[in-house]
Amino acid sequence: MSQAVVVYDWKGGTRCQSFFGHSREVTKVSCLSGSTWLFSASRDKSALMWQMGHDADPVQEFCGHELVVNGLAVSPDGRKLCTGSRDNSMCLWDIESGECLQKNTISRNLVTHVCWVPASTTIVQTSEDKTVRVWDSRTWQVTNTFPTKRHIQTHCDISSDCYHVLSSSNGFSGQGCESTLWDLRQPGCKVVEYRGHLQTTTCCVFLPPSHDCGAMVASSSHDCSVKLWDQNSGACLYTLTLDGSGPLVSLAPSDPANLLCASFNMGLHHLQLSQSPTLSLKVTSRF
Repeated sequence: MSQAVVVYDWKGGTRCQSFFGHSREVTKVSCLSGSTWLFSASRDKSALMWQMGHDADPVQEFCGHELVVNGLAVSPDGRKLCTGSRDNSMCLWDIESGECLQKNTISRNLVTHVCWVPASTTIVQTSEDKTVRVWDSRTWQVTNTFPTKRHIQTHCDISSDCYHVLSSSNGFSGQGCESTLWDLRQPGCKVVEYRGHLQTTTCCVFLPPSHDCGAMVASSSHDCSVKLWDQNSGACLYTLTLDGSGPLVSLAPSDPANLLCASFNMGLHHLQLSQSPTLSLKVTSRF
């Protein structure tokens, strides 16, 4: 059911554990690297914390938003949780107590996604008001707003070196539908755009570095395609179309050779990236 949080062993294709506690659809999930903690956001206006290997009941609840929670990010030290909502607010929570430490509401800031920059106090979020905002978690204030795009910004991601941000755009019939690379060191600096999807680009991610090829970016779209891009030039290197899967909604790279893709109709796809003899992306399993 769509209210459940389900953990899979993607290598084995088996279900490990399911968690139930939300009363409406789950919108985002996140985890703290190196821990057994999981976090979920929902249309029921809440975020919940779970622990792998324990009872299926939530171990912490974060309630205070007035509308669906679309943004979810854990601080690098595992002590705080950031949430963003369609109620125009961003909240900072103490994970241990569940207390809301900070709340900031900005007119028209309908949050679509949130990323915490590794090893920093910086948070990046995208919004339906077509902007990308940068926050300081110490003051809970916006420190920079990137130039407004022409379409809703649906997703964001942070490069492993913490220098760059990716954001993706809503759109239709090839208008909009792009991903944009921004430089965090030069506020408002647009580096390159990745254009080629025909419908809304729902997700854009940096791929882990590989010795076999240069820096790459991957994107997924409502047009049922996953595209690989040269990060620096913006050239499309490969397109995989997943016919029958319906709109593709998110991507999660695990290492330079493996990528997970969530679809509307056919669940999760395990995609494998190969460099031999030429660059390719293929489905190895579904679950």
